[in-house]
Amino acid sequence: MSGAGLPRPSQSGPYTLKRMGLQGFERRLERLIEGAFARAFRSGLRPIELGRRVGRELDNERSVDVRGRTVVPNRLVFTLNVEDHQRFQQISDGLRREIAEVAREHASDRGYHFLGPVTVDFAPESSFHTGRFELKLHYRENTDGAPPGALLMPDGSRVSLGTETLTIGRFGECDIVIDDPNISRRHAQVAVEQDAHVLIDLGSTNGLTVNGHRIERHELRHGDAITLGANTIVFEGG
Repeated sequence: MSGAGLPRPSQSGPYTLKRMGLQGFERRLERLIEGAFARAFRSGLRPIELGRRVGRELDNERSVDVRGRTVVPNRLVFTLNVEDHQRFQQISDGLRREIAEVAREHASDRGYHFLGPVTVDFAPESSFHTGRFELKLHYRENTDGAPPGALLMPDGSRVSLGTETLTIGRFGECDIVIDDPNISRRHAQVAVEQDAHVLIDLGSTNGLTVNGHRIERHELRHGDAITLGANTIVFEGG
């Protein structure tokens, strides 16, 4: 797919949000790289440089699908110098997670869609000098045809979303059980409708909110904060 001929994104509001997303990425990296790890990254390629490249490459590779949506690649492969690649292995899991979050935030700010979950990989290249890297993007669809998405639970765990409808509530037979007296036995559900995950209130006693607003039905977007009782669940798109 090619992004040729598409209008350039506006740089007014979305650009500010993009900068805020990168600032959050920088802060999270500081927590990820501490002590001995920090000394390892004083020379050569710095992890922040990878995150800074993501938004620009997504903009360059965007395209339009048959439904008229602006779509961007969801598989990111960084090729690094062998020594840089070896140093990055110390933080590879956390760095993959943080770069994927940068991609999701940028896509959400610009109104882009992914065809599947966002994945990040690193590959070594002996011909590259220290500090050089390349980023190649690829489209990879979900094998089950479901839109990408996951729920980040209050305890930090993630529940991947597929094509099946998931029920959330206090009842032990719900797909996602939350032990909170302010949550109904069958409080809400997440279903797939027209290539999107939709949150539906199942007639709960105390209701539920998304980003502070009471809802009965809501098409979920990346970063939406779902509040049930005293619990907040964050939707991750891609």
